[in-house]
Amino acid sequence: MIFDTHSHLNFKAYDNDRDEVIKRTQKQCVVCIDVGTKYETSKLAVQLAEKNKNIYAAIGMHPLEEEKFKYEKYKELALSGSRRVVAIGEIGLDYYYKPKTKIRLEQFKEKQKEIFLQQLDLAEELNLPVIIHCRMAHQDLINILKQKNQIKGVIHCFTGTLEEAQEYIKLGFYIGLNGIIFKLNLDEVIKECPLNKILTETDCPYLIPPLARRSPGGEGGRNEPIFIKHVIQKIADLKEMSFDEIAEKTSQNAKRLFNI
Repeated sequence: MIFDTHSHLNFKAYDNDRDEVIKRTQKQCVVCIDVGTKYETSKLAVQLAEKNKNIYAAIGMHPLEEEKFKYEKYKELALSGSRRVVAIGEIGLDYYYKPKTKIRLEQFKEKQKEIFLQQLDLAEELNLPVIIHCRMAHQDLINILKQKNQIKGVIHCFTGTLEEAQEYIKLGFYIGLNGIIFKLNLDEVIKECPLNKILTETDCPYLIPPLARRSPGGEGGRNEPIFIKHVIQKIADLKEMSFDEIAEKTSQNAKRLFNI
């Protein structure tokens, strides 16, 4: 059993062959956490989790989504999924596409922080971990998490520095590694990050590992949970460990964080 702790099988990229993709994950013993980015995709994630034993759901609203966050509606969805909803996510801060004027930039950031805090409150109320998206906002994120020291979770698709990774680990967070490690040089982070604080993920349909493009299903550049094996192997190579050692330990980490 290996874990893909961040998939988006609920996205339109799988509308034509979702069942076949899920069957491939089951055949290769991949457990997925399917992650919502707004209410619609969160609801579909719950539905997929209820139908498939190897899928769990996370519900939440991505920082770049423009719909209004409705606390009670998301709470009801989390409770409706019973034990299949294991996290609040994908939530966080994203300053990449920022407005150019100072006033609009501050408004942009404050709105994201407000919605992020609401979702952290929801996670606290439901006693669930969080799956956090962070892009060009690490210091603001760290400052918020220091004030919310009861919250635990994972920094998804980590792209920060080793020092930032260490800050998150001190706060009790895991570091999520996916196909971005084939695009950015995160070798030092991977080597220095304690194995008991690493989670593996695909972020599919995005960030397909280069070798996966040669595999059945990956020819068009669409990522799938079964390609998590390439991420695991890259971590194993950098840490000079076996594939099985990395797979086993990161699976244990996933089970611990998400109470699976």
